[in-house]
Amino acid sequence: MAKVKVGEPAPDFTLRDENNQEVRLSSLRGAPVVLVFYPADFSPICTNELCAIRDDFSAFEARGAMVFGISRDSPWAHRAFKEKEGLKHSLLADMKGEVARLYGCWNEGLGIAERLTVVIDAEGVIRYVTHNPPLQARDHKEAIAALE
Repeated sequence: MAKVKVGEPAPDFTLRDENNQEVRLSSLRGAPVVLVFYPADFSPICTNELCAIRDDFSAFEARGAMVFGISRDSPWAHRAFKEKEGLKHSLLADMKGEVARLYGCWNEGLGIAERLTVVIDAEGVIRYVTHNPPLQARDHKEAIAALE
C-alpha cells in the first residue's frame, strides 16, 4: 500500500533525469506535478503505460502539469527509452529505490518500484494516489481528472 496519502505534503526528493540533470520536487512548486512510478524501461506494460501518456500528453499540458516517470533505471537507460518511444515527459533515475521507498511503492523482493501515480498540486499537496502491483496497468485518465 502506498505510504503517501491525499491531503498530505508530497515528500521532497532530488533525482537525475534522462539528461543527468538534477530535478528537485520542491523546486517545481507553482505548477501541478504528476509522478508515475513504474518497474522498468522497455518492459511491455511500462512501455504501454508511458506511451499512453505520450499519446495524451496535451491533456497534461492543458492543465499545466509536469509529468515525471520514475524507475530504478539509470539516466542513460532512460534517455534510450525516451528516444526510442518518443516520450514527451522526463524520466527520473531512482537507481537505489530510495524515492520509491519514501513513497511506499518499492517492492523489496523484486527490486523494483510498483506502479504508483501521485498527483501533486501547485502548493506541493498530494491530490490523488493510485497504487497497482507490477503486472497491473493503470489508467492515466484518472490522473488527468485529478488535475481538474
